[in-house]
Amino acid sequence: MHLNGVGWIAAIIIGGLAGWLAEMVMKSNTGIFMNIVLGIVGAIVLNAILQALNVGVFGIGWTAYLITGFIGACLLIWVGRLVRR
Repeated sequence: MHLNGVGWIAAIIIGGLAGWLAEMVMKSNTGIFMNIVLGIVGAIVLNAILQALNVGVFGIGWTAYLITGFIGACLLIWVGRLVRR
């Protein structure tokens, strides 16, 4: 698993922040644990998508992980809403 140069504890903290931001923007109603999961899994999913498209990642470090996690979490929320319909 590639964490963009951040450690596990930093990934949890940044993932929680990214998930919380995505929750606010997408107006979903999730808890803190789900925010952390959305942020971390969102970053992993978006990194995989970008690598499959041969685009590359947004960079290395906290800011890049936050941006990647936020966009990935928004994508996961959007897909989750599509599946529920």
